Amino acid sequence: MQNWEQRHTGIVMLKLLVKKLKRVLRELPSSRGPDESVVELDDDVEERKKVPRDVKEGHFAVIAVKGGKPKRFILELSYLRNPAFLRLLEEAKEEYGFQQTGALTVPCQPEELQKILEDRI
Repeated sequence: MQNWEQRHTGIVMLKLLVKKLKRVLRELPSSRGPDESVVELDDDVEERKKVPRDVKEGHFAVIAVKGGKPKRFILELSYLRNPAFLRLLEEAKEEYGFQQTGALTVPCQPEELQKILEDRI
């Protein structure tokens, strides 16, 4: 059973990565430089893509939005292997789709996400 869960987790993570990569590639400007293989990025596009300073390498931002006031969390990438967190990602996909920009929004109360993070497997 553990092997199936690992494969399922890997597949879910890969699907999320592919969807996000497709979205990012669609947002790139279509202008090309003299060398057709080089894309010239607009400064405004790069400015919007900057990662906030509090999100260190190997981490990502998540916002829990249900209930009271939304709360932002900074998580290690290793949480992408946590089955409870992956269920939250599936719920986010159902509720918001893959068109989110910036921090990842999950449909749960901040207290629920905090419990998932504390019960880390």
